[in-house]
Amino acid sequence: MKKKKIFISSVQDEFSKEREALFEYLLSDPLLGIFFEPFIFEKLPAIDREANNIYLKEVEQCNIYLGILGKDYGNEDSEDISPTEREFDHASKFHKTRLVYLSSHTIKQRDPKEQLFVKKAQGVLVRKQFSSLNELKSAVYASLVNYLLEKEIIRNAPFDASYNKKADIGDIDPDKIKWFIRIARSKRGFPLSEEASATELLTHLNLMENNRIRNAALLLFAYEPQKYFINSEVRCARFYGNVVEKPIPSYKVFKGNVFDLVDQSVDFVLSKLDYSIGTRAEDVSIPGAYEIPKEIIAEAIVNAVVHRDYTSNASVQIMMFSDRIEIWNPGLLPMGWTTEKLKQLHSSVPANPLLAEPMYLAGYIERMGTGTSDMIKYAKKANLKEPDFFQEDSFKTIIYRHVPATAEVTAEVTAEVSGEVKKIVKIMNSEMKRSELQMLLGLHHDENFRKNYILPALELKIIEMTIPDKPASSKQKYRLTKLGYKLKDQLNKDSK
Repeated sequence: MKKKKIFISSVQDEFSKEREALFEYLLSDPLLGIFFEPFIFEKLPAIDREANNIYLKEVEQCNIYLGILGKDYGNEDSEDISPTEREFDHASKFHKTRLVYLSSHTIKQRDPKEQLFVKKAQGVLVRKQFSSLNELKSAVYASLVNYLLEKEIIRNAPFDASYNKKADIGDIDPDKIKWFIRIARSKRGFPLSEEASATELLTHLNLMENNRIRNAALLLFAYEPQKYFINSEVRCARFYGNVVEKPIPSYKVFKGNVFDLVDQSVDFVLSKLDYSIGTRAEDVSIPGAYEIPKEIIAEAIVNAVVHRDYTSNASVQIMMFSDRIEIWNPGLLPMGWTTEKLKQLHSSVPANPLLAEPMYLAGYIERMGTGTSDMIKYAKKANLKEPDFFQEDSFKTIIYRHVPATAEVTAEVTAEVSGEVKKIVKIMNSEMKRSELQMLLGLHHDENFRKNYILPALELKIIEMTIPDKPASSKQKYRLTKLGYKLKDQLNKDSK
């Protein structure tokens, strides 16, 4: 990051020691030295000081004008204006941030022209009085820290709670607002009606104040969140074996709001997992189960998306191997926490609290900090190895798959019929709507389901439409073809 330049101005003889001291202070302070580069004319070579306009050029190049005003007005030019006031006027002309500090002299002690200059400076952002060098340093420090906060170079609030100066209510998708209210009402008894406006909802959720939009609102409800946060995406890859190597049979990069990121990522993982069909002995519906319970996959992905560090340039990554699934996110555990604590009942300390609350209201997460311990519970119930958690440069979750002790890890046999199509064949019974198939497989993202399941099955003539001449009909259903029934018989034999 390029340092912000500060032009320090005062009457030459009156505050020469103060200028030197401030110069050294700004360079050596552990915080200010990172962000600021001070300038005083004493540091210019003598030849440069002979140029009449050199200081005004420096003012033009600075980010901040810092003026120290005392009792003296200083030498005057041909227009009866002192260099200090000339520099101040130049900073005003070029819209520089102006910080002015007044000595503790009384009005009567000041030169009459200095009195007028002080009066002119009344309208600047900062006009502090000081009576000693230490007071001057303290006032400058407070002003510059405030500058860093206002410019959002540093933050004293979580990322999701910070206001985004480039966004307004027009960036919010009203359809996503209505969808959220409908889901939140059904899941958590949310009080707002579906007729509530985007402004009403965002205000209710503390995502908007005085027409200012917080980052969390954009991540949750914007048309294009990646317009503001290019790193807000999930990269998913599936590998044949248990190491990262080419060829990569499947690779996707998902974008959109955080709800879409979670839904698409969960659907991607589930589409690559084994799905088994049971019997109707205990239930009239067709029972089925993924090799890894969906609850484990969903919890791990939601945690990665909601609790990640959005100031990082890295993305959430999901890598599927033959023996495990690794989910990485750029983030750190709360201060003092260990990965062992995650395996126990613990309090919920979200890294992005304003992002987490709507995810809770929509039923994506729970408040009580039971998520990771629930993952362990579901893994034990499915006779899977307990998930592992690692805190390194990023946070990593490992979910283990079933690998028979006698099985050898070999390259996956590619076939014309994908795993997604086989899942549809396994669960399809008579004529069924797309929504019924999607619900049975526990998949949420409509477009992914259409592209990865329905369309391939139609193209292979494994399923067919009941109303082929009206593909978009609300009464449209799907059924197995003769080829589909043959494939189903084969799949049932293979599973025995």
